[in-house]
Amino acid sequence: MRAPPSPHVTRPVMYHRWSRLTFIHWRYPVADVRALLPAGLTPETFDGTAWVGLTPFLMEGVRVPGVPALPWLSTFPETNLRTYVRDARGRTGLWFLSLDVGRLPAAIGGRAGYGLPYFWSDMSVDGGSRVRYRCRRHWPGGPRCDVEVELGGTLTEDERDELAHFLTARFRLFTRVAGRTVWAPVEHPPWPLRHASLISLEQDLTRAAGLPDPQGPALLHASPGVPVRVGMWRP
Repeated sequence: MRAPPSPHVTRPVMYHRWSRLTFIHWRYPVADVRALLPAGLTPETFDGTAWVGLTPFLMEGVRVPGVPALPWLSTFPETNLRTYVRDARGRTGLWFLSLDVGRLPAAIGGRAGYGLPYFWSDMSVDGGSRVRYRCRRHWPGGPRCDVEVELGGTLTEDERDELAHFLTARFRLFTRVAGRTVWAPVEHPPWPLRHASLISLEQDLTRAAGLPDPQGPALLHASPGVPVRVGMWRP
């Protein structure tokens, strides 16, 4: 199945690469997700349920136009908790419930510039075919996420089904800035997806975000990553 086309961000305000990423998804009751959304956004469903994704990865080469990537500041781990939504015009995109990052300037910049719920955390990404992600939130203390996954082979075209595209092919994020809901375009090529199996998972990020603990088996995909261009938010 072909992925929906990515938009072309003509005036990006940020460049980076999402690398060594694992998508961990669970089904959730629509009501649980709707309770966490602002007015004007509704859960986007697949097979009658909402979906929540835990996505640990490595951010690389983070920079703004005209400025080179700085080695220490531009590479750091990140773990996002996200869900999928529609606005009143039917446009689809991401709603982030939390974003943990391993650099304090990135957390401050994400909150100030995009109104996103960033948190500064002690984090790491280690391993090869077996990848370990670690996250401990500095403030407010408590929430953490420890994940270990085993990477498998590349998905065939037949295995890249409608659900895989629903969960990974996302090119718009919604957020709140100055009391109003806004959106920003996100450009990236199709994800090169791999199979992945969950070795271990201990996390309370879902609970910290206001969700009940996930129920049922998790659905996993992994990717070596894609380059990304992010545009400025718009009303």
